[in-house]
Amino acid sequence: MNSIWTTPAVAACLSLAATASLAADLRVAVNQGNPPFEFEDRNGKLTGFEVEVIQAVAQRLNKSVEFSSMPFNMLFAAVQSGRADVALGAITITAKRLENVAFTQPIIDSNQCVAALSDGPVKRVEQLKGRDVGVITGTVGEIWAARSQQEHAYKEIRRYDGNIEPMMDLASQRTAASINDCPIMAWYIRDKPQFSIIHEVMTGDRNALMLPKASPLLDAINQEIGRMKTDGSLPGLYRKWFNAEAGPQSSTVKIEAIPAVQ
Repeated sequence: MNSIWTTPAVAACLSLAATASLAADLRVAVNQGNPPFEFEDRNGKLTGFEVEVIQAVAQRLNKSVEFSSMPFNMLFAAVQSGRADVALGAITITAKRLENVAFTQPIIDSNQCVAALSDGPVKRVEQLKGRDVGVITGTVGEIWAARSQQEHAYKEIRRYDGNIEPMMDLASQRTAASINDCPIMAWYIRDKPQFSIIHEVMTGDRNALMLPKASPLLDAINQEIGRMKTDGSLPGLYRKWFNAEAGPQSSTVKIEAIPAVQ
């Protein structure tokens, strides 16, 4: 299996197709600034939990992979336009999204977590009244913040393209909290004691690989994900990236059907 890693400018992100002779079998759009799911390591190599999942799937299908990076909210247009075969970004399966795109069976469970400064004034989500919070544009965290804004009376919801910027603004006290998927938040603050998770929103979210609606690749990719659950490969990647065991009833272990519009 061959992997090609490109980082075009945002204006060119949606032009993923290479020349016919050089085109990869799987054109994969990624939200690169999304550790531990997708990110560049110290050597500039793309890596992460979902990156290794799609690489393993491609190897099993004897297909090559080409990665292109873009902000989270652009992943949907890339897939819907057919310019990307698969999108990675810790993308949550929702009924609304299923109207326009397809998902494989879920590969990981994820609630939403609210983080604040450990030595700051905010210890509970109720203390965010009159304060700014940070979210990633287009995510379930943004949706939850918007829905809960009246209840918690945030001053402003600040929106970002990647995961690092909202945490930097939290560190500099430009915001009072950051909202993101719990696995992403827990991984980011694992060696940063200045941050603490103050609230977990039990959304029951489940993330999966996203494909165009009616994609001819969906069944084959989904079947390999099921096999990775059965042979322990997927739980092994979970253990590697999250330093924990996936529960027997979790989306990482349990084989499920391809999500469909209800």
